[in-house]
Amino acid sequence: MYKKDFEIRWSDIDANGHLANSAYTNFMSHTRMGFFIAYGFSMQELSKFGIGPVVFYEHTYYYKESFIGQPITVSLELSGISDDGMFFKFEHNFYNHKGEHLASSDMLGAWIDLKTRKLTVLPAELLILSDKFPKTESFKILTKEDTRVAGKVPKNLS
Repeated sequence: MYKKDFEIRWSDIDANGHLANSAYTNFMSHTRMGFFIAYGFSMQELSKFGIGPVVFYEHTYYYKESFIGQPITVSLELSGISDDGMFFKFEHNFYNHKGEHLASSDMLGAWIDLKTRKLTVLPAELLILSDKFPKTESFKILTKEDTRVAGKVPKNLS
């Protein structure tokens, strides 16, 4: 399990005085970038291949409030990846300094070719590195159909 520690700042709280939902998103993003760097997916390495990660969705479930000045830990584990590495799913968990579970989030993402702006497979060199990602107990191989399980599809304005 990959973990990153944070302290809740003034800018992280909302009008109710607890951690804002946008702060959860920011902490998860920061954790993912630290995770990618730790596992050999630095910005320099990704730019070598002309790819970058994109987020399809983040579903967050809140269990317990957290407040300004409190330390929190955000974890990350791989809960799924496609055979070609194009799609990946992460599970994030938030804990307070007592180890109490504050929130969890499922995040689905993919890799995009930064020139064509189209989804792309993970280069073989990086796919090998992804084998070392810490995995959840419920880890699975993802299919393209797993990216549409909620039945949501784009609908343009008329």
